[in-house]
Amino acid sequence: MERRRGRRRGALSATIRLGDERDHEFIRDLGTRVAETSVSQYRRTMSSLVVLAYEKLLDFIYMQSHVIFIAEDGGERAGFLLLLDMLPDEVSMAPQAFVAYMAVEPARQRRGIGRALLNAAEQAARERGLPAIAMMVTEGNIPALELYSSSGYGTERRLLCKPLT
Repeated sequence: MERRRGRRRGALSATIRLGDERDHEFIRDLGTRVAETSVSQYRRTMSSLVVLAYEKLLDFIYMQSHVIFIAEDGGERAGFLLLLDMLPDEVSMAPQAFVAYMAVEPARQRRGIGRALLNAAEQAARERGLPAIAMMVTEGNIPALELYSSSGYGTERRLLCKPLT
């Protein structure tokens, strides 16, 4: 499942491949480094707890039916996407693909790698006959929101939060 992205102005040429256990350390490392981008402005937290939550998420993902996509550029891993392919929607129980986590190396962001990873995940979902693909994103993560919006994603639900202290 290798796909090549053409070069746009400022874009990298990334290859997307299926990942496996040999990529777990890369996924843990990159995800740990960018995990705080998933923390809302409404939550006060400690970095160590954000990392712990990410590691627990990885444990959950690896125990489920999932697909790992790895983006490579110039022979180096540049990002990943973890797709759950048997996690139904929690409200309707309708089948769906669910992007559990996606990360791109900070120095390589906004160059088409995230879009290439999303395209690979969408194709895998189609091949599995899944009617929809979903994900969660923090409201303050504007670059991610712009990517998802320009890729055709829309808001289905919102998690509202009110700080009490």
